[in-house]
Amino acid sequence: MTQQKYAVFGNPIKQSRSPYIHQQFAAQTSQAIEYTTIEAPLDQFAAKTAEFFQAGGMGANVTVPFKEQAFDICAQVSARAKQAGAVNTLIKRADGQVHGDNCEGIGLVGDLFKKKVVLAGANILLLGAGGASRGVIMPLLDQKPTGLIITNRTLSKAQALVDEFAQTDFSAASGEQLSDTVFDVVINATSAGLSGHVPNIPSQCLSEDTVCYDMVYAKDTTAFNLWAEQNGVKTTYDGLGMLVEQAAESFRLWRNVEPDTHDVLAALRRDL
Repeated sequence: MTQQKYAVFGNPIKQSRSPYIHQQFAAQTSQAIEYTTIEAPLDQFAAKTAEFFQAGGMGANVTVPFKEQAFDICAQVSARAKQAGAVNTLIKRADGQVHGDNCEGIGLVGDLFKKKVVLAGANILLLGAGGASRGVIMPLLDQKPTGLIITNRTLSKAQALVDEFAQTDFSAASGEQLSDTVFDVVINATSAGLSGHVPNIPSQCLSEDTVCYDMVYAKDTTAFNLWAEQNGVKTTYDGLGMLVEQAAESFRLWRNVEPDTHDVLAALRRDL
C-alpha cells in the first residue's frame, strides 16, 4: 500500500510531537501515511510548501511562525480559518488546490469537553490577544457562554479583536477592570508562562471552583497554573490535550476517519 505524505511546517520544528501523534492515529485507524517535520527558512515558507505539494504531499500542519503565511497561500479557507486569520491545517483537494483550515479552537473546546468543563452559560476570561486567542474566540462563543472577556497587556489590541468579531457577548477589559468579576473558566492564550511569567490579572478573578486552562504545556505544572493553584484554584489543565485534539481534527479532515485521542494523550503525558 502506497503511503501518502503529510508533514508539519515550522521554525523551529525539531521538537514537534506531531509526527508521533499522527503515526499513532494512522496505526489505530489502519491508514497508510508518512508524516515528517519540515523546518522552512523564515523567508521560504510559501516555496517549501509548494515544493512539498508538488512532490505528492497531501496535507500539512503549520505551526509558528507560519500560520498567517499559510492563510495567504491557500486557494480557499474555511470559515473558522477566516475568522482566525490564520491556518494550521493544509489540505490538498482533488483538483490540486490547497485548502486551509484552523483546528485550534475545536481542539481547545474538544479537550475542555473531554475534561467535563461546562462552557455553556459560563463566564470566560481569555488572556492574550495574539494568534492563539484569535483561533479560539469563535469556537468558544459557539458554546454560548454568558460572556467572554479578553484581556491583554496592551488593552487596545484586545479591543481591536472585539471590534473585529463584533459579538455582543465578547468584550475587552484591563486587568484593573476585572477585579470585581469572578470567572468560571480562565484560559491563558499567552506564551508568557514559558518564561515563568504570570498574567497581570487580579487574583480576585479566581475562586476555588474556577477552571484554569493554560494553552501551553510542560512536564511540570506551568507557571500560570501554579499561580492559579497558589490562589486557591482546585482545577487546572495544560494544553497537551488541546494539541492532541486539534491533531485529531486535522487527521479527520485529511483521512475522513475519527481517531481516538485517549491513549495517545496518555502516552504523550508519560513521555514529557
